[in-house]
Amino acid sequence: MLIEEVTEGATPIFGRRGGKTVRKYRCTSGTRKGRIVAKPTTCTAPRNVRASQKMKATRKAKSSSQAPKTKVTKRSNPASRRLASINTGKRKIKRKRSSRRKKI
Repeated sequence: MLIEEVTEGATPIFGRRGGKTVRKYRCTSGTRKGRIVAKPTTCTAPRNVRASQKMKATRKAKSSSQAPKTKVTKRSNPASRRLASINTGKRKIKRKRSSRRKKI
């Protein structure tokens, strides 16, 4: 099996595990499109319906208390701040430079 076959449905990014920066993958296709996973093969793996139903209920119950905690972590944790700059640096936005000189 080639590496291209495995990473076909995922793009490499950086994520956090504890306080350390690790390589992760963002799924670009499959049942987990848009999700960040540890292994690219997870993107096309079959879903566990029971686990997904339970997670939906947990997210609904805990979202209001979890949002402020997440916000504090993203602002104060140095690893989170590094990741934000690393991952946005990978996606370079091309901007058209406008000329400062006015043409007569």
